[in-house]
Amino acid sequence: MSASDTTRSPMPLSETRSPMPLLFRRHSSGEIRNLASLSSSLLPAFGTVMGESSVRLKRFVIAPYDRRYRLWQTFLVVLVVYSAWSSPFELAFSKASTGALLPVDLVVDAFFAIDIILTFFVAYLDKSTYLLVEEHKKIALRYVRHLWFPMDVASTLPFQTIYRLVTGKPSRGQVFGFLNLLRLWRLRRVSKFFSRLEKDTRFSYFWTRYCKLICVTLFAVHSAGCFYYWLATRYHNSELTWLGANIPDFKTRILNECMQRDAINEILRYAKKNRLPEGLKEQMLAHLTLKFKTAELQQEQVLEDLPKAIRSSISQQLFRTTLENTHLFKGVSDDFIVQLVSEIKAEYFPPKVDIVIQNEIPTDFYIVVSGAVDVVTYKNGMEQFLSKLGSQQMFGEIGVIFNIPQPFTVRTKRLSQVVRISHHHFKQLVQPLQEDGKIILTNFIQHLKGLKNEELAEMPLVSEFLDDLISEEASVNEAEGQDHSGQIQQEDVIPTTTPGMSKTPPTRVIIHGYHPDHKPKGGGNAGKLIHLPDSVENLLSIAESKFGRRGTTIVMADGSQVEDLDALREDDHLYIF
Repeated sequence: MSASDTTRSPMPLSETRSPMPLLFRRHSSGEIRNLASLSSSLLPAFGTVMGESSVRLKRFVIAPYDRRYRLWQTFLVVLVVYSAWSSPFELAFSKASTGALLPVDLVVDAFFAIDIILTFFVAYLDKSTYLLVEEHKKIALRYVRHLWFPMDVASTLPFQTIYRLVTGKPSRGQVFGFLNLLRLWRLRRVSKFFSRLEKDTRFSYFWTRYCKLICVTLFAVHSAGCFYYWLATRYHNSELTWLGANIPDFKTRILNECMQRDAINEILRYAKKNRLPEGLKEQMLAHLTLKFKTAELQQEQVLEDLPKAIRSSISQQLFRTTLENTHLFKGVSDDFIVQLVSEIKAEYFPPKVDIVIQNEIPTDFYIVVSGAVDVVTYKNGMEQFLSKLGSQQMFGEIGVIFNIPQPFTVRTKRLSQVVRISHHHFKQLVQPLQEDGKIILTNFIQHLKGLKNEELAEMPLVSEFLDDLISEEASVNEAEGQDHSGQIQQEDVIPTTTPGMSKTPPTRVIIHGYHPDHKPKGGGNAGKLIHLPDSVENLLSIAESKFGRRGTTIVMADGSQVEDLDALREDDHLYIF
């Protein structure tokens, strides 16, 4: 070789550089051991000698076949799969794009925004010379002038977030659902990915094509399903659509599922924040799940829209027989049953759920329509089983009628339907119907006499009442004797003998320990349900024991001062400060 050949300056790199010598660069860039995995656009020009040098690219230039860049492209293919699923889904379910999927969409868009920036630094192969172009200006001009750049930008911009930041309003228009479909432009990456795998001899051509067919089919089915749902929800008569014709109430079903999912998430967050025990959390979830499962059976929203007369007729059809066969309402007039049945509320309870809790203030009593419940009590921290109640049996009425804390805990044994009767409505209904009140009282006393000794032992007030009643019955028998039917005139011996039970039960009110215009922050303003005492002084003493401080002023919710306790009504709210 001559000296002139040795000292001859090399030609510019941008004119002579072939891509193939870079296949044998340092290990950090990775080696391409299988030429079949390369794109045909990266094949060397004829006459290029491979392996003669290890020429490096310019600074801040990425080789398109660099191992790290190829891994980045593969990672983006995974994100494209998410985009292919989410874009049609967010068109059909517009709330998803502004709800739980919004943070995920922003993260995915951020990755593709990074890829747009990287593309300005990726060398490309000149198809006329088959030489690798690494000049930043040429790379940028080629990318910007190509259709890829505006489509990449359009498919990456978070239009909904931008609209909300600019206008301050939530983005709920249908136009954003169609703008999200621009993300499907990213599917070209999947096509290129499968094309490269098909040419790679390390992978089976059959299985590669098979996987590609499966992916295309899944995407087509998913997109069609989302489109049909979108069409059914927007068409003026959804029953004429394919989805509406097969599932007439599809909107309600999907709405219940979304509400159930959101409610379950709220319960899980609440239980975690307050560190509730696992058993209590499971009870909350079971009750919530059952509530949504039985929504179709209860149809409360449908009934609320109906006139009261129709609602009453429906309730009589469903529950009148149950009410008439309970021990408390046997023999009462039809007028009483008709009025009572219109005020009841039907509820479902899952197994092992406490319906009534021992020592709680009685607000309702219940009748079992179907299922079974256990009556239990607690002694020295130990649970003791007392009895089992089934269909057409009642519980909670002792606490309501005597106006005492509930003596027992009542827990469902299996899935049970019960009807709930409000203490307030029951009291208003009985007061004007004196004859029915006497019948109910007689039935109630007969029921008390039939209770087990274990149950009476848990209710000292009831036991005392029965003892006094028996003593008075004995005195009446001695003085007057029994009537021809052998029954005692209960109205003469019941109400006045026991302080816990009177003709006019004490009024119950709700007290608060603050001014009505200055409610405490952070909760704690539910109030305390108490029996209204006979004097203002006693009321202030009760409030002091409940709230830990003694007040001097009693006002109503509207700010008017209370001067006469006799003017108060059931469930009035009193503010003591």
